[in-house]
Amino acid sequence: MEMNAYSFDTYKTTKKDDDDQKGPPKPVKVTIVTGAVIAAKKAAVNSQAIAEGVFIARDLVNEPANILGPVEFAAKAKELEKLGVEVEILTEREMKKLGMGALLGVAQGSVRPPRLAIMQWKGGKPKDRPVAFVGKGVVFDSGGISIKPGAGMEEMKGDMGGAAAVTGLMHVLATRKAKANVVGIIGLVENMPDGNAQRPGDIVTSMSGQTIEIINTDAEGRLVLCDALWYCNDRFKPQFMINLATLTGAVMVALGSHHAGLFTNDDKLAGQLTAAGLTTQERLWRLPLGKEYDKMIDSKFADMKNTGGRYAGSITAAQFLKRFVKDTPWAHLDIAGTAMGSPTDEVNQSWGSGFGVRLLDELIRANYES
Repeated sequence: MEMNAYSFDTYKTTKKDDDDQKGPPKPVKVTIVTGAVIAAKKAAVNSQAIAEGVFIARDLVNEPANILGPVEFAAKAKELEKLGVEVEILTEREMKKLGMGALLGVAQGSVRPPRLAIMQWKGGKPKDRPVAFVGKGVVFDSGGISIKPGAGMEEMKGDMGGAAAVTGLMHVLATRKAKANVVGIIGLVENMPDGNAQRPGDIVTSMSGQTIEIINTDAEGRLVLCDALWYCNDRFKPQFMINLATLTGAVMVALGSHHAGLFTNDDKLAGQLTAAGLTTQERLWRLPLGKEYDKMIDSKFADMKNTGGRYAGSITAAQFLKRFVKDTPWAHLDIAGTAMGSPTDEVNQSWGSGFGVRLLDELIRANYES
């Protein structure tokens, strides 16, 4: 009921309720009758925490890009400190020192500086290695020099749906005091086509030292994620890494808007994620990885290129990310069809759905809390 009632009307100066009368909607009081009062109250607290996290993710996706840039998004992540989350914000200068040439290459065409937000919730035992979530946070994606068509470009304010989900998840975990150690990392950039923007044919060096030939500047999300994944793995040595990204239109061709694409190097993690998706109805469908697809992103001039062409587009994007995770169990969730503009249902009536928050909270709750 909470999630169904959500609406984003911040910028409407005239608001009308269902009776077409001016004024805010009237509140509705709900009484739940049950013999299990204590259990119901506990469930209500958990449900409220989840709803709040989903609302944060929805608000971030729905927010216009002129209001929510990388700096403003990072400030939203910083607000989680009030709940006990440890938050660090890396600036452009700090990322240059770390060698994040792939992420910074995406950001160089925008007047708005990039940020990397690192969020830590330490609710588990000190000796327990954390689990980690990495989100793509492209606050607006024009496509860069490989500019997108004008029709529908306004929806690219939602190209930070992965980062929004990670931020919402960290809110849920801190609010319900989850007994787990969790790291959330979000790479925040804007992809714009000014005179300083990177060009097709450019070669950038990622934090890993691997070089990348830029074939299409609109294949930018994987460039942000590859440096964030490498940083996460190198610093935190997590049990697993899961990244979320509105990464490819190709996954929508394959799955539409009813399943997110799941790519992983670990069968156990695949099973846990699929089960969590069925429980929460944030459903996933596993797609393949393989050396045949990996060959499609080999480059003549660098270690790899940032797109393998039209065919198997979502798979080659996943193969690209796989080159930056070493042997760590990892999963990539392509949420391009589910995080924004997905069909409405009894849980969501919003353009920005907050997809991933409930899914990943359930994953942790069912498998990784001490």
